Amino acid sequence: MVRFSNNLVGILNFITLLLSLPILIGGVWLSRQGTSECERFLDKPVIALGVFLLIVSLAGLIGACCRVSWLLWVYLLVMFLLILLLFCFTIFAFAVTNKGAGEAISNRGYKEYRLGDYSGWLQKRVNSQKNWNKIKSCLQDSKVCKSLIDDGSNTPADEFYNSHLSAIQSGCCKPSDGCGFNYVTPTNWTNTNTTSANPDCNAWSNDQKTLCFNCQSCKAGLLDNIKSDWKKVAVLNVIFLVFLIIVYSIGCCAFRNNREDNSWKRYP
Repeated sequence: MVRFSNNLVGILNFITLLLSLPILIGGVWLSRQGTSECERFLDKPVIALGVFLLIVSLAGLIGACCRVSWLLWVYLLVMFLLILLLFCFTIFAFAVTNKGAGEAISNRGYKEYRLGDYSGWLQKRVNSQKNWNKIKSCLQDSKVCKSLIDDGSNTPADEFYNSHLSAIQSGCCKPSDGCGFNYVTPTNWTNTNTTSANPDCNAWSNDQKTLCFNCQSCKAGLLDNIKSDWKKVAVLNVIFLVFLIIVYSIGCCAFRNNREDNSWKRYP
């Protein structure tokens, strides 16, 4: 009679096996259909995740249902390493997202963002010219600033100043308020030859492909976005960790069942 723990491990891994197939297909589709580097950015990680889930779920499924103890042992080892890796990443994610927040500006609906407010590790990632060129290309391809003028370029200044911009829009699509530029349209400002020490003032351009994508505030806006997303991921990781630990415990029971059954067959 097949034991409950073996059945449960088999069912869970069969579900994981089914989930791995669309992930793998999606990764292959991205690699073939992506027309830009930005669109193809995730294809290899997605394919790797799909292959990993496929192999691990097969090992768990065969090991539990066919009573192949060595496969189940490999499955448990990988699960243990995954739990350890996920635990370390969760702690790291909480640590690097602990610093940084937008600064509220008087009579403005949006906030402004400064790169120095965020963790040093995150700053190093975006200060790398190689990394930032790729990120900037993705931001430009996404037309994140185009939405500001989709309804026309005649947005009154007061209405714009009271609008609630996203962190990336505030950092990348307009100059810093400290520059004192004169508003024309959401993405068009007149340079007043400010004496501000803020380097972003000189980095601003009315060229729609440039805007403030070379500004420190743009990097800070991206980091604020990453910080928010990573915090959500870290919370989900905690829930996933609990689930993995439960599955790992059930797998250990199935492994023990396999060993007991093999011993019983050897010594009738």
